[in-house]
Amino acid sequence: MPQGEQTSFAVEELKIGGKIKYLREKNFFTLQDLAAKTGLSKAILTEIEADEVMPPVATLLKLAKGLNVGMAYFFRDEAPAEQISVTRTGERVQVKRRPHHREGEVDYIYESLEARMPGKHMEPLLVDFVPMEKTDMVFTSHEGEEFVFLLDGKLEFRTNDRVETLSAGDALYFDSALNHSFRSLTDAPARAVVVVWSKT
Repeated sequence: MPQGEQTSFAVEELKIGGKIKYLREKNFFTLQDLAAKTGLSKAILTEIEADEVMPPVATLLKLAKGLNVGMAYFFRDEAPAEQISVTRTGERVQVKRRPHHREGEVDYIYESLEARMPGKHMEPLLVDFVPMEKTDMVFTSHEGEEFVFLLDGKLEFRTNDRVETLSAGDALYFDSALNHSFRSLTDAPARAVVVVWSKT
């Protein structure tokens, strides 16, 4: 990834966990309350709030819905609602994968391509999917729909009963309530524009 194109953040710098804890307490939710709203375990929520794990996009979407905010809230303070938002190259926010990620953490690198409009229904992302063995793939699901346009590399998409291989220029649209996972099929990451639409 070219240097200087975006702002790179580890989960600690974004303070995602602190923002989640603040919203949870502001809404007078216990960890059990938030677990019931999101389907996430209390143990995972505790680790996320302590910034010990880096939550993947599907987890952030569940937390955003449970806490009644847009996913943009986790990348920067929410600004007043706007009708038009322009994100310059140097303003993009990248969430980095740890070298040795823990169970439940993100296993890809993603950048938020728009982090200003708090009430939007689509989440545009630039994602680098890493190479991995088939046995290491972690399946996830969340309400909504997803669109993937592969820019570079070769990407494998799996559900419980289907496997598709995408090459650069291919597009994929699917119901993200399906259990799904991705992996690069080459030695380098596969890069894609991903748009996630979440039901409100």
